[in-house]
Amino acid sequence: MTHSKETAVRFSIGKAIRPLYVQVLIGVALGIAFGAVQPALGTDMKALGDAFIKLVKMLVAPIVFATVVTGIAKMGDIKAVGRVGLKALIYFEVVTTGALAIGLAVAHLMNPGKGMNVDPATLNLSSVAGYAKVAQEQSIKDFFMRIIPESFVGAFVHGDILPVVFIAVLFGLALAHAGQRAATLVNIVDEFLHTMFGVVTFVMKFAPVGAFGAIAFTVGKYGVSSLLALGQLMMSFYITCIVFVLVVLGIVLKLCGVNVFRFIAYLKTEILITLGTSSAEPALPRLLEKLERMGCEKSVVGLVVPTGYAFNLDGVCIYLTMAVIFIAQATNTHLTLGQEIVILAMGLVTSKGMSGVPGGGFVALAATLSAVHVLPLSAIALLVGIDRFMGEARAVTSIIGNAVAAVVVAKWEKAFDAQKMHDALFHQAKVESELADGDSTASGLAAAPDIRTPPVQS
Repeated sequence: MTHSKETAVRFSIGKAIRPLYVQVLIGVALGIAFGAVQPALGTDMKALGDAFIKLVKMLVAPIVFATVVTGIAKMGDIKAVGRVGLKALIYFEVVTTGALAIGLAVAHLMNPGKGMNVDPATLNLSSVAGYAKVAQEQSIKDFFMRIIPESFVGAFVHGDILPVVFIAVLFGLALAHAGQRAATLVNIVDEFLHTMFGVVTFVMKFAPVGAFGAIAFTVGKYGVSSLLALGQLMMSFYITCIVFVLVVLGIVLKLCGVNVFRFIAYLKTEILITLGTSSAEPALPRLLEKLERMGCEKSVVGLVVPTGYAFNLDGVCIYLTMAVIFIAQATNTHLTLGQEIVILAMGLVTSKGMSGVPGGGFVALAATLSAVHVLPLSAIALLVGIDRFMGEARAVTSIIGNAVAAVVVAKWEKAFDAQKMHDALFHQAKVESELADGDSTASGLAAAPDIRTPPVQS
């Protein structure tokens, strides 16, 4: 009897910790504790987080390529590709402008830097010299030139998403134009994508270890003291991100017939992976597959989400304007309404121009200050100690924002299956179980529609 009870308890525990999001949550909790108790060893755990991120990043480019190519090829309508892209860009601009404006408003409301009375001359720029140098070297021209790779293979070498999307769109358009002649090649790419999602299933087994290493490093290196020193700014930023997701994105989702709380719960694993690693890229492969399972057409998901990783960084936009106002308040620098409007406009540019740049959010801040010449660049040194913690909220907000963007554009394009959405949101455990078992067929990868023969070009 005792033996059977022990077996039942073990079975219950095993069942409880089987979902990946539970394992990641355990990894994050252990990482926080380890980093706090053993800061030196916690810092050394960075390799675990870096290794996991590298494992996933090596899969991102081929998965994005195959998703975009098969999505466009099976869409069969070349004009529809441009229409989806245009709608996505319009949505990105509207929402990121709103995020920048909300960051400005909340910073003025909560005054996180008031009373600090910092003298910029006493700040040491050496701690942020690298970020400042990168920011000054970047330009809009450089950003657009980076989209075009040096070679076809080069798009996959450097790990930037936009060059891969650029190549994939061209390749997908060529296959769509070829019609039935390219059917065999499209099926090969589709099967390749199916296999890559199977590889993701294996790699995701290491997500709890990666989250443990990344969060242990963050806590061990920067410590709780850095949070306390700039606690008001941290609190203001996190509250703003939460309000933006629940209210702004919540209203957008409601208009699409989706409940924001169920939507967030549906993406809980991807959110926890992003939170643990302070990076949105490790969650991208699963995010693409989950949005398909939720009823968004592959062609829309493949175009909107990877592009959104560069053009729709809601978390970065909120951070930019809040950080600028914080620095102005901390250094007792008065900003006119005109100057704040200029900062908001520059934020629209710099938040996108830093795509693919390491420490992109912090570099975007440095680029904004360099461009407006109103606030001392050295003042960004105030934020070094908490940037890693801010990066987690930036990444989580941005990944949720891009998931919402895919739903909006899919709904806008009438490429959204409401029944699949209902089934996915109300049977989340089943979806997680299928993903954990590597069952990609349920997402429709193997049951995509046949290629339509495009009209003959005159």
